Amino acid sequence: MAGSDRTADCADEVCVTCSDEAVPVRVTRLLDDDLAAVHTGAGEEVVSVALVDARVGDTILVHAKEAIAVLGRSS
Repeated sequence: MAGSDRTADCADEVCVTCSDEAVPVRVTRLLDDDLAAVHTGAGEEVVSVALVDARVGDTILVHAKEAIAVLGRSS
């Protein structure tokens, strides 16, 4: 589909190519290689924090295991 217009796939309110939602999680530990352990409410996961300046205790917004924003700074 090189050169095609992908907006044709987005006729509804939710785009079929990116319907996943970002979720807020709390950073519990910073790890090597721009990774962090986060508490999701259902357990612990490891996500990338390469795009944000996250600290332990911060609430971050994560999409596809990539932090995309810091929502709340730890005190």
